[in-house]
Amino acid sequence: MSYSSKRIEQAVHEISKLPGIGQKTALRLALHLLKQPEDQSLSLADAVVKLRTQTIYCQKCHNISDTEICGICSNPKRQENILCVVEDVRDVMALENTGNYNGLYHVLGGLISPLDGIGPSELNIATLVKKVAEDSIDEVILALNTTMEGDTTNFYIFRKLKDSTVKITTIARGIAVGDELEFADEVTLGRSISQRIPYEQSIPSK
Repeated sequence: MSYSSKRIEQAVHEISKLPGIGQKTALRLALHLLKQPEDQSLSLADAVVKLRTQTIYCQKCHNISDTEICGICSNPKRQENILCVVEDVRDVMALENTGNYNGLYHVLGGLISPLDGIGPSELNIATLVKKVAEDSIDEVILALNTTMEGDTTNFYIFRKLKDSTVKITTIARGIAVGDELEFADEVTLGRSISQRIPYEQSIPSK
């Protein structure tokens, strides 16, 4: 694609790095920003800079937060003895939108995927095991995507926690195999979390 300006070319190049954005869409967005009042474009740029430089992660659950302890972990009305394990912040948002869960979360920051070079040490699994050992946790809910990577991660966590006294459950299979939690409708996801089952019942028998 030929550009009349190096600045336009650079903007298109950077915008097209975003997921689902091709060069043509990136060009439309760049030209749209150029036509907007300057304060609007600068406001967007400032928001992106602050997102990247000032966002922190909750010291307890690893959720994205504006403070060292996020609003969920610091809420005294939450059930502190129930811990829901999710892949990332999008799943926290999806579950919160159902209104069917009032416990705490533990964000792994990804899933085990050997093909992508992601092993257990790259995820927040060690802190989960430590939390279960040291805190008064009665139940751990495995709420990961129903994919091969999600099932692999579920099983790994189950093996790490199975000798503890904590109850290990998983969301009911109202979520179709291969689906991601963030795209599930709120009713289905809400039923899946409220009708969770013991994890051992979800393991295929040999």
